[in-house]
Amino acid sequence: MYAALWRVLPGPWWVRVLILVVVFAAITVALIMWVFPWFDQFVAPQDVTVGDQQ
Repeated sequence: MYAALWRVLPGPWWVRVLILVVVFAAITVALIMWVFPWFDQFVAPQDVTVGDQQ
């Protein structure tokens, strides 16, 4: 799968690497900005304490 993706990308190897870095950064930003906050409402932890209350 990765070899097929590498062959489909245009340009020399450094352009391919640059494209992959930009795509990875865009996916990471999209996850942090929209997906994780949306998903957090479903898995928000309850009031959790660590250790014994004295």
